Amino acid sequence: MLSILFSNPIVFLILFPGLLLAITVHEFAHAWAADHLGDPTPRAQGRLTLDPRAHLDPLGTLAILITRFGWGKPVQFDPYNLKEPVRDAALIALAGPVSNLILAVILSLIINFNILPWEWVHFSLIQLLIINVMLTIFNMLPVHPLDGGKVMMALLPQEAAYNYEMAMERYGTFILIFLIMPWGGVSPASQLISPVIDIIVRILI
Repeated sequence: MLSILFSNPIVFLILFPGLLLAITVHEFAHAWAADHLGDPTPRAQGRLTLDPRAHLDPLGTLAILITRFGWGKPVQFDPYNLKEPVRDAALIALAGPVSNLILAVILSLIINFNILPWEWVHFSLIQLLIINVMLTIFNMLPVHPLDGGKVMMALLPQEAAYNYEMAMERYGTFILIFLIMPWGGVSPASQLISPVIDIIVRILI
């Protein structure tokens, strides 16, 4: 991402706001899902908004600029306000990646119908589509504090889910750092999810 800033600043000026939008929509989707499922905590904390200032995490945004993988400020919710805490927590988590996938589909329609035909805009939209697909797949990795961790909790049997949660609370952040660090120039996360991202991008474009 930073290489684009130096090679094509105009494209970067489209990509960066698009990146902020992708993160904002992702976190807003979490807040909306929690609110819809009966927990007023995100609304009370000012997270039920599309204002990027409510959702951006400095480290997560920097990580996207450097590695193209990252995250926003986590949306907090109270499981005691949910009717089915494990299931509903997974649905709240799933809302974020789904929102990025929806954005990618919208961008795909704009690209394929050539609504904005200028070449530099076309290139920028393709990059934004790729970023949204990346955010979708990356956040579904089953590692805390990513969304996939909560989804995994809902899929595992109760005892296995408890052991998994304990392990993730202790080691999850370290595992995530290991996954996004560019060891030898390529991060393990990129090696894991790039094939899936490529397939989805080929379908959409």
